[in-house]
Amino acid sequence: MGLTYSAEKLRFSWDGKRDIFRDVSFSLTTGEIFCIIGPNGTGKSTLMKCMIDILEYQEGIARLDGTDIRTIDRKTLAKRIAYVPQGYQVAFPYTVLEYVIMGRAPYISPFSSPEEKDLEIAVMAIQEAGIMHLIDKSINEVSGGEHQMALIARALAQQPELLLLDEPTSHLDFGNQMQVLSLIERLKDRGITIVMTSHFPDHAFMVSDVVGIMKDGSFTTIGPAEKVITNDSLKETYHVDIRVEYVEIAGRKVCIPIKNQPGCYCPVKG
Repeated sequence: MGLTYSAEKLRFSWDGKRDIFRDVSFSLTTGEIFCIIGPNGTGKSTLMKCMIDILEYQEGIARLDGTDIRTIDRKTLAKRIAYVPQGYQVAFPYTVLEYVIMGRAPYISPFSSPEEKDLEIAVMAIQEAGIMHLIDKSINEVSGGEHQMALIARALAQQPELLLLDEPTSHLDFGNQMQVLSLIERLKDRGITIVMTSHFPDHAFMVSDVVGIMKDGSFTTIGPAEKVITNDSLKETYHVDIRVEYVEIAGRKVCIPIKNQPGCYCPVKG
């Protein structure tokens, strides 16, 4: 049957005066990768939290298989949608296995312990994330890239149909970035729908089906990466000269920043 998710004219504001985002609309289908790019402070992370009802938007409606997400109970929603935030900190020295098993919470009754099935699913998620060698290690002792993969494994233990990844490659070296992107492609092949935010337009060329460029709290354009990511759209979005060129050895287009001329002022948003 598959999953459908739609957002129609969503608007969110912290104080009712200044919109963080507004008039945001898009739709998702099973096994689709939707990559949202744009500058800092444009509302990408806030939008993700509204998508899963962590934050309550003020206008519009988001639907999962035609049902308003605000009417779906938390446990049911958590069985279908998993969310991986950026910069998540852990206070206690759980092992990686214990950390990932927490993703089974929607399936475990209050005051109950994980069953053998929960353990098996958690181990499978760890294997899929490629971090079996860390299974008994403290989550506080792993590297940033390893922690990111553990976060994704914990989300996979929820067995979601829709996975939200907020800047999953942020602060990672090239090797770990490629590991995360490779995992995202494998999850797509399994039919999992993925929404990811990124500061790297190149990543959208590598893994996305659809790209949305978000600026000043709304989408300026949505469509295939080949059509959406252009010299003009990137310059308008980031206020710097960027050339989009096809590189034969890579078999795809890449984004090449052009060094600013002396005295050039390019505004940067926080």
